[in-house]
Amino acid sequence: MIDNFNDGVIAPDWGNAYGGVTESGGKAHVPCVAGSYAGYQTSYTWTMAGASFFVKVVTAPAASTATEAYCAVMVNAPGINDAGGPLFGYRCGFTINAVTGNLRMQSDVGYFDAGAVEITYNGTTHAFLRLREDGTNVYWDTSPDGTTWTNRRTLATPAWITASVDQCAVDMSAHRDAGVTDEATLDLFNTLSDGAVWTASAALSGESDFASTAVLSAHAATDLSADSSLAAATVLSAQAAAALTGESDLAVDAASSQIPEVADMAAGDWDLYIEQGSTFVQTYTVDDDPDFTWAGWTARSQIRSAPADTGDLLLELTPYLSITGGSIQLAIPATQTETLTRNGVWDLEMVNGSTVVRLLNGKMIVSLEVTR
Repeated sequence: MIDNFNDGVIAPDWGNAYGGVTESGGKAHVPCVAGSYAGYQTSYTWTMAGASFFVKVVTAPAASTATEAYCAVMVNAPGINDAGGPLFGYRCGFTINAVTGNLRMQSDVGYFDAGAVEITYNGTTHAFLRLREDGTNVYWDTSPDGTTWTNRRTLATPAWITASVDQCAVDMSAHRDAGVTDEATLDLFNTLSDGAVWTASAALSGESDFASTAVLSAHAATDLSADSSLAAATVLSAQAAAALTGESDLAVDAASSQIPEVADMAAGDWDLYIEQGSTFVQTYTVDDDPDFTWAGWTARSQIRSAPADTGDLLLELTPYLSITGGSIQLAIPATQTETLTRNGVWDLEMVNGSTVVRLLNGKMIVSLEVTR
């Protein structure tokens, strides 16, 4: 689940939202009203086992005259039967206590955790909160920028997490017992992309340079034939070059632009293997014609959870595509691969006027980062 809260509409994934929450200005707004509870909450259909999430807390409620005022980000489980009968209040996550000024990392049973860890809350140092589980432990992490993380607590995975597969909910809430009404504001849930808030015009040149300092893990060279078969000697794709060739016939409406010879082929099957938190670079080259260029064409690409319209957008790749002659380079900064937390699908399309040619498509497989 990914949400940068920029469309001004509470997404369907937050179907259990309550207490008058709103979305505006690219932020999720959770009211903190005396005697009331409010929150962005998902349905109880999610799984924490082997999963993780992060979110940016832009502002937390103020204490005012309250004896209890807080905002919290929790994973809640349904009631689970213990030997002594039903016991509710299984949850884990973070609470920012406006009265004490502490950030609390907790794993509750019956809404209480005697071993909770508390540190003095700093809105800058602890701007991003992350909860993750790896099959052995649960980790509470904080970050000032969503990239550099500090672990604040580690706990052996509670049994309820593995017992509640497809039954958990994420809840981002706020409450106070007295004092002046204010709110918690949150942003960038499982993404560091904060685009699509404002529109503007810009002059774009036909060719541009992509400047980056890349830490490259491997290199692969691959030829794509007309029948889309791949022949490759690949070592963990982090940088790759693919040559595109084609000689078969494909009926295309070329009324608006000239179709290059490489378009006379079905899209090649090409899977992306992306290492989370690492720079990713690949180049796709037309090599059967040394004079060929993509002049007049633009490239576009996305990673989604599924090819259907309902598929979640995991990462917009278009800003990281550049064209030089007959080559198309995809260069994704580490700050963007860090946002990928699950596998998906992708494709690469070339556009000239109303003519669209799909060159490549396949799976996107993410290798989750270990070093933080």
